[in-house]
Amino acid sequence: MEQRFERWEKPVIEDGKLTRYNWLVQHKNGLQMGTRTDIGAFTYINAKHGVAIEDDVQIGSHCSIYSVSTIDDKHGPVVLKRNCRIGAHSVIMPGVTVGENAVIGAMSFVNSDIPADCVAFGVPARIVKRKGNGS
Repeated sequence: MEQRFERWEKPVIEDGKLTRYNWLVQHKNGLQMGTRTDIGAFTYINAKHGVAIEDDVQIGSHCSIYSVSTIDDKHGPVVLKRNCRIGAHSVIMPGVTVGENAVIGAMSFVNSDIPADCVAFGVPARIVKRKGNGS
């Protein structure tokens, strides 16, 4: 992984505009982003109530990360802990924390916390494996 991010630079983010990598953030002042993050094209991040993306996080293309939902009036910070992976076309809802080293499968709907060292997927996302316990 170090070689992949050897020349990593924090992206320039303008509110509501595509980055040079073709993803965008609304309410950019609510976004905290660590180093060596990899965010796929056409991902949308709404950081109105806070989104924290820690170091070494990978987010696939076409994901949506919401700190606010206008459909059901839910809001709260989203936290993507160090080294977690979010599969392409997944949705992370307000108030959710994805734990360190967790993996979210593609096309998942994450509406509750996913603990560290777990693999989860589905609609809604459910834990299918806990890393390191032989399952």
